Amino acid sequence: MNESVLEHINLTVPNPQATADLLCDLFGWHVRWQGEAKYAGFTIHVGGHGSYLALYRHQDMAVDTAESYYRQHGLNHVGIVVDDLDAAEKRVIERGLEPHSHADYEPGRRFYFHDEDGLEFEVISYAGDA
Repeated sequence: MNESVLEHINLTVPNPQATADLLCDLFGWHVRWQGEAKYAGFTIHVGGHGSYLALYRHQDMAVDTAESYYRQHGLNHVGIVVDDLDAAEKRVIERGLEPHSHADYEPGRRFYFHDEDGLEFEVISYAGDA
């Protein structure tokens, strides 16, 4: 049996365009698709060639419900692998965001940051650059 590959994660965010712009700027991603979505919402698919994040916003974000498509950030963080951790951190700082929780661990290095809406990202490098 072949190993399965994660294709996408669907996140409910307050502003899909702002989150997509940030991720494209920081990680060189591109918008793969955007348009109307479930429950009269709007989605932007942003990522690379083989995987992406679906950034969703319901038409009425004020609704308080158990339905996941009406909630924001029902997860802990999104991990993104980069080749050059130092360059990625520099781009994060240039966007006015604050990297934190730096760690060197076997087999790589990492740091975390929160976007303007409070969504946490972990940035990881497995490259041998110390």
